[in-house]
Amino acid sequence: MRNFLAHKGRMALSAIAVLLSVAFVCGTLVFTDTMSTTFDKLFAATSSDVTVSAKGASDSGETTADNGRPPVMPASVLAEVRKADGVKSAEGTVFSTSVTVVDADKDNLSPSSGAPTIVGSWNANEARTMKITSGAAPRSGDQIMVDADTADKHDLKLGDEIGVISAVGTHKAKISGIADFTVTNPGAAIFYLDTKTAQQTLVGESGVYTNVNVTAASGVSDAQLKKNVTAELGADYQVKTAKETADANQKDVAGFMNVMKYAMLGFAGIAFLVGIFLIINTFSMLVAQRTREIGLMRAIGSSRKQVNRSVLAEALLLGLVGSVLGVAAGVGLAVGLMKLMGQMGMELSTGDLTVAWTTPVVGLVLGVIVTVLAAYLPARRAGKISPMAALRDAGAPADARAGWIRGVIGTVLTGVGVFALYLAAAADKATDGSLWLGIGVVLSLIGFVVIGPLLAGGVVRVLGAVLLRMFGPVGRMAERNALRNPRRTGATGAALMIGLALVACLSVVGSSMVASATDQLDKTVGTDFIVQSDSGQLITPQAVKAMKSTPELERITEYKWTKADFTTPDGKTLKDTSITAADPSYATDLRTETVAGKLPDAYKPDSMSVHEKFAKDHGISLGSKVKVAFKDGSAADLTVRAITSSDVVIDAGAMYTSIATMAKYVPADKMPLDSLVFASAKDGQQDAAYKSLKSALHDYPQYTVRDQTDYKDALKDQIGQLLNMIYGLLALAIIVAILGVVNTLALSVVERTREIGLMRAIGLSRRQLRRMIRMESVVIALFGALLGLGLGMGWGATAQQLLALEGLMVLDIPWPTIIGVFISSAFVGLFAALIPAFRAGRMNVLNAIATE
Repeated sequence: MRNFLAHKGRMALSAIAVLLSVAFVCGTLVFTDTMSTTFDKLFAATSSDVTVSAKGASDSGETTADNGRPPVMPASVLAEVRKADGVKSAEGTVFSTSVTVVDADKDNLSPSSGAPTIVGSWNANEARTMKITSGAAPRSGDQIMVDADTADKHDLKLGDEIGVISAVGTHKAKISGIADFTVTNPGAAIFYLDTKTAQQTLVGESGVYTNVNVTAASGVSDAQLKKNVTAELGADYQVKTAKETADANQKDVAGFMNVMKYAMLGFAGIAFLVGIFLIINTFSMLVAQRTREIGLMRAIGSSRKQVNRSVLAEALLLGLVGSVLGVAAGVGLAVGLMKLMGQMGMELSTGDLTVAWTTPVVGLVLGVIVTVLAAYLPARRAGKISPMAALRDAGAPADARAGWIRGVIGTVLTGVGVFALYLAAAADKATDGSLWLGIGVVLSLIGFVVIGPLLAGGVVRVLGAVLLRMFGPVGRMAERNALRNPRRTGATGAALMIGLALVACLSVVGSSMVASATDQLDKTVGTDFIVQSDSGQLITPQAVKAMKSTPELERITEYKWTKADFTTPDGKTLKDTSITAADPSYATDLRTETVAGKLPDAYKPDSMSVHEKFAKDHGISLGSKVKVAFKDGSAADLTVRAITSSDVVIDAGAMYTSIATMAKYVPADKMPLDSLVFASAKDGQQDAAYKSLKSALHDYPQYTVRDQTDYKDALKDQIGQLLNMIYGLLALAIIVAILGVVNTLALSVVERTREIGLMRAIGLSRRQLRRMIRMESVVIALFGALLGLGLGMGWGATAQQLLALEGLMVLDIPWPTIIGVFISSAFVGLFAALIPAFRAGRMNVLNAIATE
């Protein structure tokens, strides 16, 4: 206890590392639990006792059909439901999420957070969770009501005109009312029309509903009501209780939340791993500095176990203090994340803040266990100190040279890891290679950590020769200080190495993905423009007609897809298999490689193409017949006229037929809308066509027109945003690593107090002393950066070889990023040395010399 309190300043940075790691874990758990609570309350509040929906709807509600309209039921269902026993009331509603809502200036009113835009009919069930705060509910076709959050965000007020764009067309109305949520809204934009207008706007016909909301009579349970309604309707419709509807909705968002939760916990784990090096270093140096003191304790009767337990007790206290503070900081971090999500459009109320009892328990247990385990090796080393050590000078480290056993183990681990990476790169299948890649990454990382002290000697000497020798004696002393204890330098550099290795690996993979996709676009895409909706909304016939009216265009190619049941020559039936229908010009717009036949032949009547893997799996060759039972249509026997290569990136695995063939077997009102449209300009008119095409789609802001340059930039931006998010999460591990460098330098300054006093006495100035410590820090940081970047580039290059099996053939090393990170590491070293160097410079010379 006395040792812990005596060295609380030295323990502080290690405690911060534990605090940050525990805070990240607890913050993640609190944040995701709060999101779950918010959605639970929302779904419970918005679900009627029993909901009846069309057979084609998803478990959680509406699924837009391929024609862009929600699946509906005839209005007669409402009367049948009302006949069922136990029904207090029933109300038919219409809603859709496949809509775009714009203001008078054609600016999109949809949330930027990815939350849905919902347009539906105002009904009694909605009135339970919405309170009209101004104006009135819509009563006629020219009126619409908007939620208060959306109104505030876009400065909408009563009387403003807005447009609802659906697959049916565009409907304009003026805001008649603004309604506020009585429950937390996670960010959806909601608009209400009267029922008749909603039917015409969203479905294009009257007398239909997407849902029937049923309220149970007093004393009737939801389960009994469901049973009664099902008995009345038969099996032609979906009937769900409030709990079943809420559970299905929760299941929809659970996948997204789990990905977020486990990704963030993964980065917290990386921070913990880096923190382990910091704690090991801290306790190793404290034990080394107290060698004489421990030897004295041993001389007066302390046993090995007592010394060991003493150090572990200090670690236990450190873990407890850091973990308790970390749990509290985690709650604060969760609130901060909620505020950040609010800025991005996902509103989460602090009133729903959920701290489960398991969260602080997990944080405390994890923080304490990690800290104690990290301190075990230094504690064991302390227990081995003999009583004779009391007669020697304190602070002389006994492990100046890494043991040969450590070197052998590190070399073997690194060698096995590198061999696993080689096997991954040489794999014929991505699934086989990914296993070897994982093994190679783990073993090579552990190997580099173990062998770090051996590498420190050579790498630091090279860095010293390049960077430090120019500073004369001060530079040479900085180099020798870094070399004095290779194990400590190796552990400090390893902490930084882990974070930077992941940064380098992801940079190489991301850059290679962009370069490969760009290369594929250049090689295969033969069209000038690609038109699609970034929100996934299908392209309406009206928008296609507007595009076709552009005079500068040579051709327009429509592209749509649907599901079908395939019966192959080997007798197998494959349910819900995707089939793509396009205009014959698509064979020119996308130059897909074929291994048999010619792709244009697949667009002949009653013809199709399959990809190579599918053909091999099902014994298909040119001329084979495949029975295709189209969704919402009839079955067709299509002749295979082309077999495409499976080694492509764009449209990988697609099987093509012509739109004319699909139209022959699918009714006109069930034909899928276009997923995207390709447009090619007349020779020399690309710029004019680009402007005209954008102008033609001015009334359809849900669609984006991109030329090939735009498309490449969008792809680069998407991958860049993902990488930036990952780098942000990795920043925690790098911050902990910086704390490790600060701690190592601070403790080494204390360890060298007498030495520093002697150097000052023989003429070393304060400025030279601070420079020496800064240079030592820079060389340690650059040592970690070199190892990390080299290792990460190796991982990234291996991962790209696996991606090449999926068609991403180009390896691209982002040298500006790699060089930028390396240079930044030098500044990290400078920053980490500021406080230790300042404290060293302020030492009293005589007191330092007199230090025992």
